[in-house]
Amino acid sequence: MSSENEKDEQSSDTAATSSEDAGSLSKDETKKFYEEKGIDFSPDSPVRPKPIPPFEKSISDKIASKFGSKVNVDYVRASRIRVSTKKEDILDVAFFIRDELGYDHAESVAGVDYPDSKEIEVVYHLGSYTDDKLATQILTLATRVPREEIPNPGKDSTRMTSLREVFYSVEFHERECFEMFGVYFEGHPDNRRLLLPEDWADIPPFRKDFKIKGR
Repeated sequence: MSSENEKDEQSSDTAATSSEDAGSLSKDETKKFYEEKGIDFSPDSPVRPKPIPPFEKSISDKIASKFGSKVNVDYVRASRIRVSTKKEDILDVAFFIRDELGYDHAESVAGVDYPDSKEIEVVYHLGSYTDDKLATQILTLATRVPREEIPNPGKDSTRMTSLREVFYSVEFHERECFEMFGVYFEGHPDNRRLLLPEDWADIPPFRKDFKIKGR
């Protein structure tokens, strides 16, 4: 699932469908890809989706072929692929992305609060230092965890498996996500607070219902 900004950007551009366009698929290949995802590619469609460059498509296909219905793979734009999966499957998907595709580190970990659906999304942005072809690619790996109405970080259901075993660089970022959103990462070697005081008594401050006292 792409963010709203990414969706807006994706739907605002008119797709180039000629096979002569550098880095794009042929018209028939592009049409087939989007039809398989249930996206209208007819000539009278008001919005024409972007064609997927071959390299990004090869990455998407490998993930989709391996995990099938356990993942949702979206092409966002050139060099940006987004993979969504359930929290129960994210560790297996992460290992595959590292070991089979060559992504070797997490550039950042972000949280998104969805109070209406009672969920918090955890988003990993993955890259590669060692593979020249992947050096310009960013793969987003996302999952959602339950959002408790009255949070008790570390002792409630807002938790998921840490990816520290897969990507060493998440150690700092998962700690930040823990204290700012209340997501507890099982298996993380150091789930202490990072920036907030240990006696912080309010709800996680990046949640949308957090209120700054005095305002």
